[in-house]
Amino acid sequence: MAASNPMGIDKEQAFGMAEIEMEHKVELFNRLTQTCFKKCFEKRYKDSELNMGEISCIDRCVFKYWQVNNLIGQLLAGGGRPSM
Repeated sequence: MAASNPMGIDKEQAFGMAEIEMEHKVELFNRLTQTCFKKCFEKRYKDSELNMGEISCIDRCVFKYWQVNNLIGQLLAGGGRPSM
C-alpha cells in the first residue's frame, strides 16, 4: 500500500488539498481577468468584437501576469532568484 501512496495522504486530505488548490486557481483567474480588463478595455463599448489593440493588450497583459505569478511562486518556494 505504501507504494501506491508514498506521501501517506489519505483520500480526504487529497480532496481537501485539491479543493484548496482549485480555489486558489479560480481566485488567480478572477484577479487576472479583472486586472487585464481594466487595463485593456474602455468603460464604454463601441464594437461587438475586439479590435487589434485590445487583442494585443490582453495578450501581453495575461502573459506578464502569468510570468510574474510564476516568478513569485518560485521565490516563495525558496528557489532563490529565478532565471528569466
